[in-house]
Amino acid sequence: MKSSLPRFLHQATDRRFFLRSACASLALPSLESLRAEDSPAEKQKASNFVAIGTYLGWHPAGFFPREEGAGYTMPPTLAPLESQRELFTIFSGLDHQAVGGHGGWSNFLCGQKIKTYSLDQQIAEQLGGRSQFRSLELAAGMGEGSTSMSYNRSGVGLPMLRRPSVLFEMLFPNEEQRKRRLGRMSENRSLLDQVRTEARSLQKQVSQRDADALEQYFTSLREVEQGIEQQSRFLKMNKREVKVDLPPYDPITPSEQLEAADLLYELLALALENGSTHVASVFLDGLGQVFTIDGHTLRSGYHGLSHHGNDPGMLKDLILLESSHITCLARFLDRLQACQVADSDRSLLDDTIVLVGTGLGDAAIHTNKNLPTLVAGGGFQHGRHLRVNKEKPEYLLGDLYTTLQQRLGLEVESFSNGKGNLNHLFS
Repeated sequence: MKSSLPRFLHQATDRRFFLRSACASLALPSLESLRAEDSPAEKQKASNFVAIGTYLGWHPAGFFPREEGAGYTMPPTLAPLESQRELFTIFSGLDHQAVGGHGGWSNFLCGQKIKTYSLDQQIAEQLGGRSQFRSLELAAGMGEGSTSMSYNRSGVGLPMLRRPSVLFEMLFPNEEQRKRRLGRMSENRSLLDQVRTEARSLQKQVSQRDADALEQYFTSLREVEQGIEQQSRFLKMNKREVKVDLPPYDPITPSEQLEAADLLYELLALALENGSTHVASVFLDGLGQVFTIDGHTLRSGYHGLSHHGNDPGMLKDLILLESSHITCLARFLDRLQACQVADSDRSLLDDTIVLVGTGLGDAAIHTNKNLPTLVAGGGFQHGRHLRVNKEKPEYLLGDLYTTLQQRLGLEVESFSNGKGNLNHLFS
């Protein structure tokens, strides 16, 4: 397989990584009496989950096709995915019935109530224990956006990593970096022990409400400890060296968001390929940065374009910017599709559910209704635009999330205010 990685991401030939099969099984022949009609959990499971969300949403008219089903005309924002249309499904008509405005953006992965236990972290609780990193939270670009897209069980937002070079060091440390990280982890464990002792003493002196808040704090501490132990275990096991040329700089200035996204996607593909993680989120932030794309300087900053006022020139530039993000996504999907899962006829994309969406249905009018949503990979039957709730509001985005979790093998029946699944529509 020919690699399309940036120069500094190439690995030595003796450092190839392959996914390990999730399990070995002895399959019965296909028996009609045992066939399950509506449960993705009975189909071949996916092993990985990636959520990609934009703070400023996706312009609905550029994202949603006019036609339903297969054979739709590709909308302009998604035009870079034309050759991959059989690898993904577009959903319209779904949301969480959440509050409006930028303040409600984080409902994307949380459901109806913002800053609650997010979808990716619920999945990570089940799948993350068998990889070095329980989950990876990444971000490209800067802005006034949420400081978190992912929230733990206690509703604490998880910090996001924006520097590709730091992510690379985390994934592929050399011997010196490995020893330094193990030393820091040992220090962090000692610090956590001290903090817990002091907090336990304080818990005996405060009100019941404060005591409950401290209990949530202890839950967060336990999650941090588990992450430290998990990383330490893999660091001690992993003695492999990686020969790379590090990037001369990190593209972290706001106007370099697209470059940062490309690098983060490439590194994330490597992390999924070698099993470093099974769960990740990528946050595409945005505020006033002015982009120059293919020699064309956009008329306004990212935030200004999203509040276009139906000005034709502003809309044209907004779609150009959003389609550039989709170009980065297309390269990521190509990367996953080109990698074959070891001892399998499935691609890494077949083994990975990629959810693309937002908590903001239309930034121009600050609505959280009809959230633009796309699902790629995961072994689903793709190639369609599914317009849900055409006649009456019957299904929520949480119902789709339940279907995604079931495809990952999780035994769940609902998500947030969703009451079921979309298995009969999407399988």
